Amino acid sequence: MRVIDGCIQIIDELCVDCGECIRKCPTKAITMNEDDWDLIHSIGETVVASDPVFYVQMSNYSGQSLVKEGLGYWNITDISEIMGTAFDLAAYSVARILEEEGKQNLPLISTYCPAVLRLVETNFPELLGRIAPVDSPLEVGVALWKKMTDRKDKVTLLAPCPAKITLVHNPEGRETSNIDFSVSVGKLVKALLAGGPKVKGNFPEVTNNRWLEWAGSGGEAEHIARFSKRPLKTISVSGMQNTIDVLKEMELGRLRGIDFIECRICEMGCIGGIGNAESRFLSKLRLKNMKTNWQLNDKETEELKEWHKTDIWRLKKELKPSQREPLSDDLNEAMQKLKEMNRIYSELPQINCGSCGRPSCKAMAEDIIRGQGEVSDCIFKIRENIRELGKEIVELSEKMPHTMRRKDL
Repeated sequence: MRVIDGCIQIIDELCVDCGECIRKCPTKAITMNEDDWDLIHSIGETVVASDPVFYVQMSNYSGQSLVKEGLGYWNITDISEIMGTAFDLAAYSVARILEEEGKQNLPLISTYCPAVLRLVETNFPELLGRIAPVDSPLEVGVALWKKMTDRKDKVTLLAPCPAKITLVHNPEGRETSNIDFSVSVGKLVKALLAGGPKVKGNFPEVTNNRWLEWAGSGGEAEHIARFSKRPLKTISVSGMQNTIDVLKEMELGRLRGIDFIECRICEMGCIGGIGNAESRFLSKLRLKNMKTNWQLNDKETEELKEWHKTDIWRLKKELKPSQREPLSDDLNEAMQKLKEMNRIYSELPQINCGSCGRPSCKAMAEDIIRGQGEVSDCIFKIRENIRELGKEIVELSEKMPHTMRRKDL
């Protein structure tokens, strides 16, 4: 991000949709680009597929069955049972891949957080080969629902963050999304609680709550380990800086012996998403107190194996690097500009104060080379120039032209 002439400019090719700008903006001037829920719901019956975090947001509706009944009151179809199957399928598929991969190709990186995928594409392109070739279970769940029911209804995703909202319109690993609209979890939670539908608890309890563990950090890795035929060594991290640190370690080859890395951009996992309604600490408490049913029955196991054979879970498109435009198309010229950029950077104060409207002095040096800034944008360089100019003025004021000086005889 840049602040130039009082306006925010975003370099689209470097944005990973992490949502930190929304979280940090004190005036809430930056918002998520979600669809209009009132318009979607006004059309008639609405089908929703949710991120698992949705089901740990409301103390009033403790359990998937109560949430499903509450949504049904408002003519909203919830496909949570099928979504649970999709998350099982994703975990099962990763476990099978880990068994087939040689140790030299490990660890694999989770594909569940779209912001992590974009971070790898922009900052760590050499790690793209380590991305697990498994599609997002959110996409897979909608595909399964359409196949099982043969329905053509438009599906709305309840997303906890900007990255998953963007997933609908700009998916990773596929040309087009199976999902039609995206709305923040917080918006529907507030609408549901404000409406106050009466639930009687008559809906049968949903037995598969394994997938809800994915809402918190470590849930995905635990789910995969449950399907593995051998003990797995996994790392689960959350938060932008922690994710970057782990990817750097992996880039340097320091994570040998690790099988799988679960990364989430948001602190504490998806429960920390900016699009949620509930505190991540309360959501974590609900997850902790939930009795997770990790045991699959025979029918679920057979169904899982059959769906695995169809490859519906596999990424449809190869992930590719997405980096900023080079300094120049000519290699020699680019090297000269890089050398000049480093020179300019060495002369800047390097304290990353942000007064110039850039996130760092290095970013400012790059903008100057690209013709999108000047050294005088730096307040410290301006002060330095004013100080030098002041010295020159003082020195000049003490001098007189020789025509005005009188030489004593």
